[in-house]
Amino acid sequence: MLVTSSALTRFRLAPNPGPMSLDGTNSYVIAARGRSPQSTAVVVDPGPLEATHLGELAAAGNVELVLLTHHHHDHTEGAAEFHRLTGAPVRALDPALCIAAPAVADGEVIEAAGVRIEVLATPGHTADSISLHLPDDGDGGSVLTGDTILGRGTTVIVYPDGRLGDYLASMRRFEELARAAAGPVTVLPAHGPVLPDLAAVAKAYIAHREERLDQIRDALARLGPDAPVGAVTDLVYADVDASVRGAAEASVSAQLDYLRGWA
Repeated sequence: MLVTSSALTRFRLAPNPGPMSLDGTNSYVIAARGRSPQSTAVVVDPGPLEATHLGELAAAGNVELVLLTHHHHDHTEGAAEFHRLTGAPVRALDPALCIAAPAVADGEVIEAAGVRIEVLATPGHTADSISLHLPDDGDGGSVLTGDTILGRGTTVIVYPDGRLGDYLASMRRFEELARAAAGPVTVLPAHGPVLPDLAAVAKAYIAHREERLDQIRDALARLGPDAPVGAVTDLVYADVDASVRGAAEASVSAQLDYLRGWA
């Protein structure tokens, strides 16, 4: 079932819950106000290769474009089948993910389904992560953030593909976008609930990362400057569930990379 998430978007929750995907992937449908059966739509992150999910997304309108926020399987697995169902081209920052269309570019403005969509490169979670700014979606606009911002919890920096320095720069880019908006910017994440204020979330994410970096510094002071990732993870993420241990180690690797200035 498609659920209204903002003036210009609806989403369907994909049936792929898990420790990393939370309740599942939010696959979004973007379309202008006053939709009719003849209206076109843009689908963002069609998600898993699951027939009912893809079928309901395909029935949401005449899909003219598919956009992928990054390459992770829970966002892209169904993209080729969805292209077959709808004929809609698939675009992403990574050309390898594109079907019958070129890659998107940072700063590109896409006019589709009667909506203005601005592409923002927001690396950090992965190198190819993008967000999609809808400046006309309500008073302050909205941003589809993929996994760069989640509806709850925090994002894993998938090192070495993702880098913490890039991630912090993406958060500051969100802060700049929010300062320029006429009102609070709605966050439309790929996992978890919609959030009402991009500026507040970006500020909280930066504060969280800075707190974690302080914890890593303390751990290195205790364990030694060349302490291995596993030992630092044991100390800083002592209470982490085994199901997300790999994610914790990836985050520690990213934090050590940032602090040590590794190439």
